Amino acid sequence: MKLISTFLIGLLFGAGIVISGMGNPAKVLNFFDIAGSWDPSLIFVMGGALITTFIGYRLVLARPRPVFESKFSVPSNTTIDARLIGGSAIFGLGWGIAGFCPGGALPVMGTGRWEVLLFVGALIVGIVGTRIAVKALSAPQARSA
Repeated sequence: MKLISTFLIGLLFGAGIVISGMGNPAKVLNFFDIAGSWDPSLIFVMGGALITTFIGYRLVLARPRPVFESKFSVPSNTTIDARLIGGSAIFGLGWGIAGFCPGGALPVMGTGRWEVLLFVGALIVGIVGTRIAVKALSAPQARSA
């Protein structure tokens, strides 16, 4: 049942991405082009997502435990540090340049468009590269401690 639930949630998310146009990089880039052919429709998509998330978290976290797990897995780190700011900036730059974000690109991978496949490939290289760099940078500190 957990697998079916996860599949249906992913299907709903992907359908929302496609219907809203967030899988179309031209629509996303037009949202960022305030001085040109600005398309404000994604404000409503983001606003709807914010409202849904706000209500959903309140309803779900009011339960004593999740349906398919023994406890909630909510991040406890609330620190705003250079790593968070840097990651957010890189995410925003990538989204503004490519017109894709991971949430928008993954559902449209099935189209086979080379731009999407290139973006997801670059995403994977970036994730692996970051993990290698973080591990290498933290290794000298671990030895000196």
